[in-house]
Amino acid sequence: MAIDITLQIKLSVEESALEDALAEYDELTVSALVTQIVDKAIALEHIETEIKAGPNSLEEYDKVREV
Repeated sequence: MAIDITLQIKLSVEESALEDALAEYDELTVSALVTQIVDKAIALEHIETEIKAGPNSLEEYDKVREV
């Protein structure tokens, strides 16, 4: 039987590292990156990742940098 666990995680990432990670893989989002990291660490049945604040894509990151 699967057990659902809901987490809230706050991450701090250097701007250059985030930009490099998002630019390296076409169409990669922060939520997809976090999903991949968690799934590789623990074999999970289902992972649902939602970004509550901060940029989720390279395009969103660029908009934040413009301000």
